Amino acid sequence: MEEPVSGGVGAQRERLAEGLRTYGASFTELGRRFAARIGVHSTDAFALLEIASAEERGEPLSPAALGRRIPLSSGAMTALLNRLEEAGYVTRTRGHADRRMVTLHSSSRVRELADAFFGPANGRQDAILSRYPAELLAQFETLLAELSSAMDDVS
Repeated sequence: MEEPVSGGVGAQRERLAEGLRTYGASFTELGRRFAARIGVHSTDAFALLEIASAEERGEPLSPAALGRRIPLSSGAMTALLNRLEEAGYVTRTRGHADRRMVTLHSSSRVRELADAFFGPANGRQDAILSRYPAELLAQFETLLAELSSAMDDVS
């Protein structure tokens, strides 16, 4: 790995990467605490968050799509979904046109728990984001998407 210099693109990349790692660690810890609050494993909680977020975007996930977000074997994913369904946190729904297509939906109970738990942190983050111009935030979203895409090409 190359040594970062005091300035330039390489140094900016390192500083940005460090900031993203720190934010990611904070997000992971918050997710772990949410899992403990609702009495599930942290992987199960992150699956719930992925399912609920996809629903909010109007793009419910299939088990396979969830598996691309949270890499688990198909057997482990089935066990995870069974646990979440038994706990009343998730339902699996078959499509009307194609009965083979299954989508995942979070229960109103888990959405209420998540809103109550994450609401204060989301409010603080919204207050910070509101101080920045929408155009700058859109540029940052694009930057993050491009950086993520660049990571996909690494083997």
